[in-house]
Amino acid sequence: MSLSQDAARPGWLDPNSRVYRFTVLFFVSMLTFGSYFAYDIIGAIAPTLIKDLGASRGTVGSMYTVYSVAAIISVLVGGFLIDKLGTRMASMIFSVFVFTGSVLVAFGGSLPLVFVGRFIFGAGSEPLVVAQSAILSRWFKGKELALSFGIALTVSRLGTLFSFNTGELIVKHFGGYKYALIAAMLFCLLSLISNIVYVFMDRYGERRLKLADEGPEEKLVLSDVKKFGTSFWYIAMLCVLFYSAIFPFTALSTDFFADKWGISRVANASGGFFFQAFNNILHMFSTAGGISSIIIFASMVLAPFAGHLVDKVGKRASLMIVGSILMIPSYLLLGFTNIYPAIPMIILGASFVLVPAAMWPSIPLIVKKELVGTAFGLITFIQNIGLALFPYLNGLLRDKTHTYTASMLMFAGLGLLGLVFALLLKRSDRAMNGVLERA
Repeated sequence: MSLSQDAARPGWLDPNSRVYRFTVLFFVSMLTFGSYFAYDIIGAIAPTLIKDLGASRGTVGSMYTVYSVAAIISVLVGGFLIDKLGTRMASMIFSVFVFTGSVLVAFGGSLPLVFVGRFIFGAGSEPLVVAQSAILSRWFKGKELALSFGIALTVSRLGTLFSFNTGELIVKHFGGYKYALIAAMLFCLLSLISNIVYVFMDRYGERRLKLADEGPEEKLVLSDVKKFGTSFWYIAMLCVLFYSAIFPFTALSTDFFADKWGISRVANASGGFFFQAFNNILHMFSTAGGISSIIIFASMVLAPFAGHLVDKVGKRASLMIVGSILMIPSYLLLGFTNIYPAIPMIILGASFVLVPAAMWPSIPLIVKKELVGTAFGLITFIQNIGLALFPYLNGLLRDKTHTYTASMLMFAGLGLLGLVFALLLKRSDRAMNGVLERA
């Protein structure tokens, strides 16, 4: 193409234009929408799976466990694949894994194939998030990078929000749990198509913009592990305990709210499916799945403000302490009282906003610049060990005791241990001249 033809190209087709960049952002943000929806659809329709499949709660929890086992493996190789193959090829491989896994879950026809599907799905889903970060760095480094990450995370969490608020509605409206799994598969297909569009746009823009292929922000280099100090390990332990008390809980929280409080799975409404779906979201506080999604909704709405607060005042270690404290009464109220669960879920949502907003930005402050990628990769690796163990334990405790009280005590205990490490972090940070507490 000649320079004169290049200059004549309409503005929105010009890779230098803001419109082109944000069109890329839209499709890149959609890369993980499907995987977030599909990850949580199991928990969203857990009551139906337990009833229609005759599956135990432990089995449902194990569907999350097998995902996290695959994620542990993929953390070790995903970053190196991105380095070796580049973001385009690596992201396509991961997207194909996500879609293939979702197909097996939807059409496998037996529990063993569902588990195989969840494993393949997990092997693609976690490194796809890492690839997405590398893509955003490639296109937005020095230009709205923080904004691009925020938008991508919001779109991803919309997948979770829709999953919890429409999963049982899909089951009811179309007449079976398989339709919810097919919906998850279709959203994963949409994410795959979005990836294909991104690949074409990236190739088109690469020559004009001379884009650098950014390395992954999360890449585990085992030889670097021994170089971390005590503050890092306190954060790593807080991270695994905190997330082990959040996501394994939501894996069966819809069943918990329906089981203990008899809360409806869907909001009563007439009209077409899309109107009913919108009505379900509006009545988030009165359906079992909707109440499960409160913590995600709180994070979507409040996380940007919490991030701004951390930037403004610092106090990262103190905020992690506050967030850990909030978690403990949330689970005790859920386990030992009959108070309407939306109230403790709001408190838990505040915890889910505060701790990540303070924790993740702390890592670059306490490790050397060249070790940041390994630090994030190692924490993700350790985090997935907890996410592999506790969904199964949650379901097993429910099956053995016929109540979720023991599970809530377990999650409150994780919150208490997290608080211990947050306090140790505060003490360690004081010895490092309070770098985490400074604005």
